[in-house]
Amino acid sequence: MRIALAQINNTVGDLEANSAKILEFARRAQEAGAELVAFPELALTGYPPRDLVEKDSFLDRTADALNGIAQESAALDLTLVVGYVGWSPANSAIKAQNAAAVIEGGKVVFCQCKMLLPNYDVFDEARYFQPAQRQSICTIRGMRVALAICEDAWNDKQYWERQRYTRDPIEELVRAGADLILTINASPWNIGKRRQREAIFRATSQRFGLPQIYVHMVGGNDQLVFDGTSFAMTAQGEIGAKAKSFAEDLILFDTETGTGDCHGTFSNPDEAAYEALVLGTRDYIRKCGFRSVLIGLSGGIDSALVAAIAVEAVGKENVIGVGMPGPYSSGHSLDDARTLAQQLGIRFDVVPIKCGYDAMIHTLSGLFAGYQADTTEENLQSRLRGMVLMSLSNKFGSLVLTTGNKSELAVGYCTLYGDMCGGLAVISDVPKTMVYRLARLANKRYAQRGLPLPIPESTLTKPPSAELRPDQKDTDSLPEYDVLDRILVDYVEQYESVPEITQKEDIPEDLVRDIVRKVDRNEYKRQQAAPGLRITSKAFGIGRRFPIAHRFTE
Repeated sequence: MRIALAQINNTVGDLEANSAKILEFARRAQEAGAELVAFPELALTGYPPRDLVEKDSFLDRTADALNGIAQESAALDLTLVVGYVGWSPANSAIKAQNAAAVIEGGKVVFCQCKMLLPNYDVFDEARYFQPAQRQSICTIRGMRVALAICEDAWNDKQYWERQRYTRDPIEELVRAGADLILTINASPWNIGKRRQREAIFRATSQRFGLPQIYVHMVGGNDQLVFDGTSFAMTAQGEIGAKAKSFAEDLILFDTETGTGDCHGTFSNPDEAAYEALVLGTRDYIRKCGFRSVLIGLSGGIDSALVAAIAVEAVGKENVIGVGMPGPYSSGHSLDDARTLAQQLGIRFDVVPIKCGYDAMIHTLSGLFAGYQADTTEENLQSRLRGMVLMSLSNKFGSLVLTTGNKSELAVGYCTLYGDMCGGLAVISDVPKTMVYRLARLANKRYAQRGLPLPIPESTLTKPPSAELRPDQKDTDSLPEYDVLDRILVDYVEQYESVPEITQKEDIPEDLVRDIVRKVDRNEYKRQQAAPGLRITSKAFGIGRRFPIAHRFTE
């Protein structure tokens, strides 16, 4: 059978546009000679729909949209597999199910519901969906197909040391006589995920001796980025077809020959991370209804990287940089910001904050009498910059992109209602050491297109500084970033203890304990931050949930 893998970028809740895209790709699949076209998990509704599934109107309109797809596809000599949210059986504890519909001849001829519902990391499916109690083989054009939905196929006993579930849907379907395993997926990307994914499915193919189809979503939905990279795998565990990463694609696979289309992917982890940030930024901006963005350009490495990503995401004509020099800003910082804007070809406005800062210091002088200057005055500068950006956002309808990185956000080296102001935190899951790598990669990408290098060498090489007091350096308050990031990876992403980190990294325990303390006590800041794009295995956001008010310490 010739199977098309339709890797689409949908929008959560946009049933009309998602339906149109499904039909468009179905027509393209038939023109390419496919007999079956498979779409990702929840292709019709978008993933994750979250509390939308609590609305009866959402479920009713989804059912209408699915019937509309069936009727519109009646003229096609093609079978469709479409993921959607459906009503649960009557008297179920939860009203919705995560489902896959098989459509032939203008009708839904088979439905399979998801059995294993992940409830860890970024997933909340046990909250939203009623699990299937049983699954059945689906016969499509004479082939007996084990149709599964994402987590149902991520439970291979030969891969995992510890099983999350007592049931193994794939094993059960294979025992029922399946000839082919077809899985539709919406699996959020992070660094290393594609390698892990192929390893899991290779183990399954080799275990059962069956070919597999892995159809995956692509695009950004809120904090999550889906990479696509759909693939078909032979019974021996070899890749027979593969779709692009971080882009829509349609590929064909022939189950008889075990061959199909193989398109380019990003093998380098930093290149993949950069592409994920571009895609996530573009989709967040467009799916939220914005056309242009504002970025505070300090002349530093973080804002430079965010600006370069934004230009690739939405075009230079839709990016505005704002320089806001304060009383301690160096001349070279403003020069670097201006050079960056010129090389990117974006509009650059300068709004000095010194007069506003002096006015606020004067206004507060009576209340501050007798107190030494401290971080209060430093944060006042940052908050004035936040006020400027949000005022411009209100006036022009542009989305503000924040520029803080993961290292700063982890230890609270950021200002609430100041540099944390904005609608999307583009690099909030990018450690500072990676920021430098991605910045040099940005220059390389622009050079490959014959464009000027956007990020000045001085920005790449000067010591990082917030420039909120004379001669300030980040290292006045923090260890070198290569040390800090090692601690943060161990503590934030691996949940390792102070003694474990101390021994593993050969870093003084007092320093490790100080950083851990900073991470813990700044949870209140992070939970007020703009949503950020997830690219690591543990980002600050929906996948990491700690209480703000607690007394447990390391």
